[in-house]
Amino acid sequence: MQYKIVADSSADVRGLSSSTAFSMVPLKIIAGSAEFVDDNRLKVEEMVNYLMEYKGRSGSACPSVSDYLDAFGDAERIICFTITSNLSGSFNAARLAKEDYEAAHPDRKVFVVDSLSAGAEIKLLVEKAEELILSGAEYEVICEEIENYKKKTGLMFSLESLRNLANNGRVSPVVAKIAGVLGIRMVGRASAEGTLEPMDKCRGEKKALEKLLERMIGQGYTGGRVLIDHCRNLPAAEALEGMIRRAYPEASVAVGETYGLCSFYAEQGGLLVGYEKE
Repeated sequence: MQYKIVADSSADVRGLSSSTAFSMVPLKIIAGSAEFVDDNRLKVEEMVNYLMEYKGRSGSACPSVSDYLDAFGDAERIICFTITSNLSGSFNAARLAKEDYEAAHPDRKVFVVDSLSAGAEIKLLVEKAEELILSGAEYEVICEEIENYKKKTGLMFSLESLRNLANNGRVSPVVAKIAGVLGIRMVGRASAEGTLEPMDKCRGEKKALEKLLERMIGQGYTGGRVLIDHCRNLPAAEALEGMIRRAYPEASVAVGETYGLCSFYAEQGGLLVGYEKE
């Protein structure tokens, strides 16, 4: 059976550690006449610098149905992950592509997962799918296990700026104005409904990291896997990694970088933290 994993670019996954087939479907970031395609050719630092100077409106565009059909290729069994449907139309495009693909190929199947999240949490789901495929599990079992695992993962974030989130209607403009003022950083989570939920206003990065870990533990973290992705803020990511390791010496913690779409929303200095919970 030919398996393939597909994810939109919000997963911040550009490849897998095994030979399992994988395709990434890019979203786009649009700022005036400038368009940034979130693929392997994107120079994220140049995009972030441009957006920091750009004063006009900016936004993101989701992949099309044909983009997903191209990514599906000729695989027999496909597991597809998208950013939360509450932030983008990517899930809907993938769902329509599934219908077209299965209608054209009645012997093939596509499982589309609305992550209800973004970034590092989706990366955990992708890696779980890869693990299950490599284990030789049946397709139906893989789909069921992914849904079960999704209930045991979470996403926390720490952001210095919420400008782009507010400009795109993802958070309240009133809340966004607080972040970045006098060193205030916002700590929040992806809610069960797939929205971004600000939770705490923290003065200074150290307090924000402490609150982020406290909230993770409150949400059920007990020492499982953690993926920390940062937007040009490696010191903060490493500081959080150290805090987690001191509290849970056996924890598996990895630090990575956000790519285009997640850098657009996390902005300079932001952290997105995917974690396993009980």
